[in-house]
Amino acid sequence: MERREETKVPALFFLKCLLFSYILTAVLLLLLALALYKLGLGERIVALAIILIYVASTFFSGYVTGKKVQNKKYLWGLLMGSLYFGVLVSVSLIINHSLGEVGRSFFTTLVLCAGGGMLGGMVS
Repeated sequence: MERREETKVPALFFLKCLLFSYILTAVLLLLLALALYKLGLGERIVALAIILIYVASTFFSGYVTGKKVQNKKYLWGLLMGSLYFGVLVSVSLIINHSLGEVGRSFFTTLVLCAGGGMLGGMVS
């Protein structure tokens, strides 16, 4: 009987990936704010750009995690996307004392974040 080799990934690695995905989010949001200031973008374009930023950040996180783990990559990517969403909701609750923007499209944002992470894991 074959024995599977399990890959142990430290929790610190997950935290680093999550932190870097939030740094990537912050940089992309700053670029979006600059574009909004300089170009006067419309509300629909900004909303679409924010969705793309969520998906790109979770995709990156899932991709890096999938490269490290090497088995069941899509599940680890899904976990990273879900953790990203969990932190997003937690920070929104702490700062606003309500879900605010995330609350309006709670499940849509959850699916986008989790799906982006899972896609990143599958591609890795």
